[in-house]
Amino acid sequence: MNLKSGNIKTFEQYSPFSTLKEFNNHIEMWMVEYKKEFTKAELVGLKRLVRFSAKFPGVCNAKIGTMLKSIHEEYHNNGISRSSFKRMIGKAKKVGILTVHETERKNGSQSSNLYIFNRFPTNEPPTSEKLNHHKTSNPSKTKNKIIKKRKTNELVNTFLATTVSDATKDIATSDGEQQVAGTNEKTTVIAELDHTFTSEKVPQAFCRLVKCFFDDAKTIEEYWKMTQIAAYRNNRENEKEKVLGIAIHSFKQMINKLKSTNAVKNPIAYFYGILNKKFDCLYFDELVEMQSSGENRDENVTYSLELAMEMFS
Repeated sequence: MNLKSGNIKTFEQYSPFSTLKEFNNHIEMWMVEYKKEFTKAELVGLKRLVRFSAKFPGVCNAKIGTMLKSIHEEYHNNGISRSSFKRMIGKAKKVGILTVHETERKNGSQSSNLYIFNRFPTNEPPTSEKLNHHKTSNPSKTKNKIIKKRKTNELVNTFLATTVSDATKDIATSDGEQQVAGTNEKTTVIAELDHTFTSEKVPQAFCRLVKCFFDDAKTIEEYWKMTQIAAYRNNRENEKEKVLGIAIHSFKQMINKLKSTNAVKNPIAYFYGILNKKFDCLYFDELVEMQSSGENRDENVTYSLELAMEMFS
């Protein structure tokens, strides 16, 4: 559709985000999933477009020339080309990050495009409020559904194993329905995907640990996605070994808490909270090590160390 050009405030209604923080969270999740699809120059352009979309979260009506000029000024005339910026727009549209609308002036001539960032289509990372409120009287509806589904599938699978032959089981599964003994209800038989179906993006060491407690491919991938988000937010996404080590220790700590108390109602959210704390501690330890080794001993390092100590006190 073609929209009439105007002040950015006229496009406020197109923002899909309620706050700037929510917008930033969705951008971080998009980057975890698709950052590898963009070149360095294209990422510079994408980050600039994100900055220009901050006034009304997720909406930008700036000219490409204006954004390129801003990049050139920041990088001392070593910015990116217009073609790189346009390639970035094309890739972002293709993977679903952006929706682009053409706008026109009153006389019908084309004006600058309207760029609208889309929401990431999966579960959002848990907020700090969710992490702090572990005590609740009602368990999660989603958790109840998963437990109910697993119990139903176990009952159906047991019934099939004891009453029909292998050939009959294949037919029953393909038909998609099997009557449960002792009831008049029909239940769809859907085999759950165990850890062997987990994506190759998940490290084998992490998969082997999680499968001991949650032998479900989707659940394992969800825990690893929380790890990637936490690593990205703490600028650790390229430190593969450290991230894996922290993820394993965080998961063990979460399981220990889960087994010893009933206070953990949302294990994934609790796991995410542990990850962030461990990344914070790692940053603090590195600052201490830098000061003790005598590297970069200047006012900035001292100030950063003092600031970090205040944050962790």
